[in-house]
Amino acid sequence: MSDRYARTRHDPSPATVAAFQVRGRFLTALALRIDTESADDTFYAQLDEQLLRTPQFFSGAPVVLDFINAPGFGDPDRMRELVGNLRRRELQVFGVQNAVGIEETVLQGLGLIALTAGRDAPLPRDNSPVRPVEAPRPVQNKVIRSPVRSGQMIVAEQGDLTVIGSVASGAELVAAGNIHVYGPLRGRAMAGCHGDESAHIFCQSLNAELVAIAGLYHTSEMLEDAARQRCTHIYLEDEKLRMEVIA
Repeated sequence: MSDRYARTRHDPSPATVAAFQVRGRFLTALALRIDTESADDTFYAQLDEQLLRTPQFFSGAPVVLDFINAPGFGDPDRMRELVGNLRRRELQVFGVQNAVGIEETVLQGLGLIALTAGRDAPLPRDNSPVRPVEAPRPVQNKVIRSPVRSGQMIVAEQGDLTVIGSVASGAELVAAGNIHVYGPLRGRAMAGCHGDESAHIFCQSLNAELVAIAGLYHTSEMLEDAARQRCTHIYLEDEKLRMEVIA
């Protein structure tokens, strides 16, 4: 055996550096439910009024179109016209849900994806070998000891989120558990982001752009007047978002 062959056999191959990484990310998307079979002048007038009232709420936010009450938009021409008009208003439409009858080719042509809406039912059992149950990941609460500025997004993926300070307009708080804000809440706060309906939101002064628990949300114009700029407890009861003034 030659020395050259021996070196080829035993020298380790050069290390390969991965060219990419796959990581999970939170995506805060707005669902625009279409409640009319015709996107006429009245529809766009109401939408334009909403955009003028809360421009920061929609700025840069990905939008999903929900057609649960508007099956007529299965027509390709009506879908193209709607999506075009929304994008001209700088709405970042990227997906649809409850889109019965809309062909996949039409969605692909518009740069849209179909998303599953609501809660999935359990899959039917099969005869596959039983896999060991993974141990739940430990709770990891997060405490922020400074104000949260506009444009910041703070996430507590496995626990509660506490902010000792104010939350500016345009900021976002996301937590698997509860959210506590020891200061004015002017941005968005989304508790129970993995579907925990027992999550709560507490803040010293409520003036938020959006509050949500397990996906059920209220925007600024939907906040109860009695709770505005008051110390408030927000929770779910009977599938409705409740606001309780603490002091």
